[in-house]
Amino acid sequence: MITRFAPSPTGPLHLGHAYSAMLAHDRARAAGGRFLLRIEDTDRARSRPEWEALIFEDLRWLGLDWPEPVLRQSEHGERYAGALARLDALGLIYPCTCSRADIRAALSAPQEGDAPLTYPGTCRHRTMDRAEPGDAIRLNLPLALAHLDGRPLWFQELGGAHAGKHEIPGDPSVWAEGDPVLQRRGTGDFAYLLAAVVDDGYQGITDVIRGLDLFDFTPLQVLLFHLLSLPVPRFYHHRLVRDDQGKRLAKRDDARAIRRYRAEGMTPDALRRLLELPAAI
Repeated sequence: MITRFAPSPTGPLHLGHAYSAMLAHDRARAAGGRFLLRIEDTDRARSRPEWEALIFEDLRWLGLDWPEPVLRQSEHGERYAGALARLDALGLIYPCTCSRADIRAALSAPQEGDAPLTYPGTCRHRTMDRAEPGDAIRLNLPLALAHLDGRPLWFQELGGAHAGKHEIPGDPSVWAEGDPVLQRRGTGDFAYLLAAVVDDGYQGITDVIRGLDLFDFTPLQVLLFHLLSLPVPRFYHHRLVRDDQGKRLAKRDDARAIRRYRAEGMTPDALRRLLELPAAI
């Protein structure tokens, strides 16, 4: 078993991160496997070295260890570019100039709040030989699903209410967000969707352990694993750690930051009990 914890250095780690990291670490240890730390810093505008340093401090205080050196996504752009080139050779990607405002304007029904925008395929007719600097790069979802030629898509969920084998529909109309972005507009940063899949394959990750909020994101990743001929890992989407009002924790919730508990004198064992995790292995 090889698990990983892959935070973005864009703010302090909170209790939800602690739960996920310790769970991945414990499960790997119990199975005689390996736990890896990966720094997902493809968002160059928001990533900061001081936040990365705090990640290391917090995780070591929790009692976790991992092989060095860690993989930093910012250092491996050529690997993600190679994956894009492979998808381009299959004719499955295209350049896109649409902003979020353009997408909203093109949709027949308004979408409100933080709900993901369903991309309507405005630029799907464009080809990569017409790409301009600053264009986003999207996966052509209908072509990608057709490329599988009827091969079934599925993934294994290991725990919780969703445990079992999950079959993924091959009909693109039921995929909520439409054609996903693989490389971001303007910045050229590689999207988490692509980078995480490529790195999970490169590092031989067998078990992806992460929060339940990413469960609905899994089919897109499974599709990319297949398109790039990478082995599909098992998944375990754990419960979310929430605040007193039942809301999912975010990095802006500094009151729940691990560094705050450290500063107040809490021990790692006490934090485990707070999160209802067993004693460290």
